[in-house]
Amino acid sequence: MDIIIRENYKLMSKYAAEIIAGYVRSKPDCVLGLATGSTPIGTYQELVRMHREEGLDFSQVKTFNLDEYLGAGIDLEKAYPMDQSYARFMHEELLKNINIKKENIHIPDGRTKDPKKFCIWYEEEIKKAGGIDLQLLGLGGDGHWGFNEPGSSLGSRTRVVVLTQQTLDDNYEAFYKKANIERSEMPHFAITMGIGTILEARNILMIVNGARKADMVAKCLEGPITSQITASAIQLHGGEISVVLDEGAASKLLHTDHYRHVESIKRQYGL
Repeated sequence: MDIIIRENYKLMSKYAAEIIAGYVRSKPDCVLGLATGSTPIGTYQELVRMHREEGLDFSQVKTFNLDEYLGAGIDLEKAYPMDQSYARFMHEELLKNINIKKENIHIPDGRTKDPKKFCIWYEEEIKKAGGIDLQLLGLGGDGHWGFNEPGSSLGSRTRVVVLTQQTLDDNYEAFYKKANIERSEMPHFAITMGIGTILEARNILMIVNGARKADMVAKCLEGPITSQITASAIQLHGGEISVVLDEGAASKLLHTDHYRHVESIKRQYGL
């Protein structure tokens, strides 16, 4: 596991985007797993810049998103802040700004009439695509990935979940409140990739910023593996893992000096 610490959110986002761009350049038809939330916005902005200014080509890339609210779907007739679907988030923050083909974009369908059948289909589509080469992840306030709330099985697959109160509160403050949408109008269910699905990605890139998540970062990376902190499953992954943090998010790690030393040695030897 490579733990990379950068001074601030901008530099963290730039570094994460460079990792993703490296996969796209080395394997133009790579499969990317994508995440929503406030943390990846800076990374997506940098990828858009690379596409526009450096010719980063997404024309053969396939993407699979982690999750979507059940009952939600993109509505381009609404102003962006009033459409809280994750499909709209991805459209605005990344997908409409790069040259990816529409048929290569996969986002859970929150409006499906048969969620159970859809979840099975989504798993099959990931397998048909050859699996996910690089999965981008954030970190929820209670240590979750996607909508895999505390107590989720570490072997779980794509499924419908009930959102916890903390997730509802966090998402209300981050998104719904700013859109003047009542708390009571928020969806209480979601479709999410499972932890087992995520761990099948060949490589993982997790990005976290801000001191408010520092305790959870430390528990996830240096604490015991537990279903109560589903992102602690990162310790089980056997592929290449990059964890990119800003100074705030890294502030509670016990072995910060070691992580900085390892990164310095790798840079020295071009690893």
